[in-house]
This record gives sequence, C-alpha cells and structure tokens, in this order.
Amino acid sequence: MAEANTRRRARGGGGAARRAERTAVRIETAKYIERNIPNFEVLNEEALEIIETNAETILAEVGVNFVDNPAALQRWKDVGADVDGERVRIPRGLARQLIKTAPSEFTQHARNPEKSVVIGGRNLVLAPVYGPPFVRDAQGGRRYANMEDFNKFVKLAYMSKWLHHSGGTVCEPTDIPVNKRHLDMLMAHMTLSDKPFMGSVTDPSRAQDSVEMCEILFGKEFVQENTVMTSLTNINSPMTFDDVMMGALEVYAKNNQACIISPFIVGGAMAPVSIAGTLTQVLAEVLAGVAYSQIIRPGAPAIFGAFVSSIDMNSGAPTFGTPEASMVTYGAGQLARRLNLPFRSAGSFCGSKLPDAQAAYETANSLNMGLMAGVNFMLHSCGWLEGGLVADFEKFVMDADQLGVLHGLAKGVAYDENAQAMDAIREVGPGGHYLGCAHTQANFKEAFWKSEVLDYKPFETWEDEGGRDTRQLATSRVEHLLANYQQPQLDPAVNEALNAYVAEKKASMPDAFT
Repeated sequence: MAEANTRRRARGGGGAARRAERTAVRIETAKYIERNIPNFEVLNEEALEIIETNAETILAEVGVNFVDNPAALQRWKDVGADVDGERVRIPRGLARQLIKTAPSEFTQHARNPEKSVVIGGRNLVLAPVYGPPFVRDAQGGRRYANMEDFNKFVKLAYMSKWLHHSGGTVCEPTDIPVNKRHLDMLMAHMTLSDKPFMGSVTDPSRAQDSVEMCEILFGKEFVQENTVMTSLTNINSPMTFDDVMMGALEVYAKNNQACIISPFIVGGAMAPVSIAGTLTQVLAEVLAGVAYSQIIRPGAPAIFGAFVSSIDMNSGAPTFGTPEASMVTYGAGQLARRLNLPFRSAGSFCGSKLPDAQAAYETANSLNMGLMAGVNFMLHSCGWLEGGLVADFEKFVMDADQLGVLHGLAKGVAYDENAQAMDAIREVGPGGHYLGCAHTQANFKEAFWKSEVLDYKPFETWEDEGGRDTRQLATSRVEHLLANYQQPQLDPAVNEALNAYVAEKKASMPDAFT
C-alpha cells in the first residue's frame, strides 16, 4: 500500500512538473525557415522572356528618374547610361551586367550569433510590421504611436518564437522629434532584443548614424566586412528614385549593408492594372535600383523587393489578399530567382480596421502567398492592420503565432523510417487506436504544431473560462509576454557608449517635428 501511494505521488509530481514545463516562459527563437517544398510558379518561359524583354525596353527607351541627385546622374553617365536632365536611360543589358556582383545570399549578423540569419537561397526570414503611424490595442483603441508602444513591440518580437528578426520602424513614435526618433528606435532594437534589425532610411544622415551605432555595437572593422543591417529602399513608382531613399542606399551600400530595393505598387495607381504590365514595371525598377547599389559598391548585398496590392476602383483604397496580388508576387519570385537575387515580398497584409474575420482571411492569403512564392525576407509578417496605417498589438501576437504554421508547411513531408510509422501500424492493427502506442509516445511532443493563442478546449471548458474570442485571448497573450519579458544581456561598456553617442547626437541639433 505504501509502495502504491509512493507511485501515485511520483506520478502526481511528474504531472505537476510537466504542467510547469508547459507554462514556463521560454525565450526561444526558431531558426529561419529552410524550405523543403517547391516554389509555386505561374509564368512559363515565354511569359518570363516577354516580361524581361519589355523591362529592358522600359529602361532603354522610357528610362527612370533620379531626382535631386546630381552625383547619381554622373555615376550613371560614367557607366554608359544616357542621362537627359534627371531622366536616366539604361542601355539594354547594362543593368543586368551591373547586378551580377550582388550576392545571391548573405548572412545578416545579430549581436547574438545564434540568431544571425541567412537571406537568400531557399530560406525565409520573418520580420514584423514596418512604418505605421498609429497603433491599436483592445484597451486604448486606435491612437498615434509613441516610444513606449515601440519598445513593447520590440519586446514582443524578441519574445516571439517564430520571428527571426526585430524589424525596423515597427511603429512611428510620434512623441519623439522626427530628426531624433531613429536614434531611440535603434537603441531599442540594440538593447531590448538580440535579434537582427533594420537601419533608418528617412535621411542619409540617419543612415550614417545607423552605421556608426552598429560600429559601436559590433566593432567598426566587423561592420565593414559583414552585413549587420538591412534597410528598406522604396522606389517612388512609377520609375522615380528620390534623393532621400537613394542617399540612404548610397550610405548603406558603401558600408556593405543590405538594401531592399522595393517598388511600392498599388495596381491601377502606381502600375498598370494587368499582372504582366505590373511585373514588367517592377522588374525594370528593381534592375535600375540594384544596379545603382552595385555602382556604389560592387558586391554590396541587395534584395529584389516587391510590395504589391491592388486597388478598390470605387474608393481608391488599396486591397490585400487578392488573387491579383498573389499572381504578381509569384511572378516576381520567379524573376528574382532568374536574376539570382534574394526576394522580399508578402506579409500579414489586410485592409481591415480590426483584427477580425476580414483581417484573418486576407492575412492568411498573404502569408501563404509569401511562403509559396519563394520569399526570402518577409517584412510585415505580423502586426499589420488597416492597410499598414496601424500596428495592432493583438494582431501582432495572433500573426506571430500563425507564423509557426509557415515553419510547419515549409518542412515538407518526411518519409524516413520513423515517418513511415510501420511499427505503429503493426502494433495497433485493425480496430485499435494510436494514442498509447510506442510511436505516438515517442513523437507526440513534436508531431503537431500547437498554437499559443487559439482555443481548442471543449465548449463547456471554454464557456467556464469566460467564453473569450480570439482577440481577448490575444490580449492575454500580449500581457503574458510583456510581463515575462527578460532583457538580453549587453556589455555595459557597449551600452554606455551607445547612450553617449545618442545623447551627443541629440544635443547637436534642435528638435524638429517635420
């Protein structure tokens, strides 16, 4: 009897230990995705050749504008382009020749080497939402973002297992002067997280600040020899390269840091309404942008970007999760691979005002599109709401949770001896069940992806626990993650040097809010 009681206590202790293990906070980051599934391709060889030929025609005959940037115009003249005012016409084949020095993949180093990522090849790196001026949560509703919001998002990204990257401007902290907020944002990424991050592109001087802060964090020589930042260089579609974005690109390329050369396309407004026409323009713009980065520094990392949405012809508002945007993204992936360049596109795109059913449908379409299109760097992978105007806390954790599905799908189907499960089938036989068989016991922990947000309990249990919907569950998840956040360690001397740099920079200029 005493022995039996001992056994029961041991089982109870084991159960308690397992429950504690399940509920304990673990700061774990999954490795970037390595696809074991094929890319989905929609264009045949004839279509690809037509689009490539037409893109070369655009560059040679229509040209692209490099505005307010005399140095860029001179650089293009020096490599053989025809420059007329601010219009640059690039002879057939020149841009393709120039981009051959851009790497097909590269490593972006994190301050924690275990969290460095390889961008390109068959890899997929996931980064959070970028750029919204507003935030939303269940308690405060929609409001202008501030620095406290920004810090919370960085912490959530750090605590999110399936996110590989801290991102950049996860929201615009409007309580900080425009000319100084990049310093605070970079400090947040560098000190509150140890994942890789993005640099500022809102002014060339701010790009230079980003490089100099990285030199403090990583060491000057390391920065010049390695890539420690990505940056988002948007093209003013159609076919216009402004001096601010190109100025930032010049700084990053010169310092061996990665630039995402990304047309900003709303079909029917910034590009033709047809899929082939949009792809032609996207390719022409990317060719010109990546070529220019290689003029600045041959071998500088560059990413083929494509931000694509369609348009509601009644209201003029952008729409997301549509079949047309998917087709452009699939086609752009094919074009990027033919150029041997890493590909950036897709995200948790939606036009909904709330994290509701519309947001879920559109986001699921957009995320799966990115996985199947062969995207290598997915910005906006979580938190996007209202066409990118809002970063939503609940949707951030809902999306970040669903990114685990992409990891699962990308694994493909295993067919080794364990996966064949013949021993299990023999053990159970006809009419049995697999719950207790040896194969299930050996594999159940890793057999299925498990949500950290969604509810799978029986109705009675769900009702007893308050009948919470997904948004309410996500609110609890946000609170849980922030309450259990643990700041990663940083060398105190490096932290002190970063703070001194930021203080000196801020003191050197008056506040500006425009």
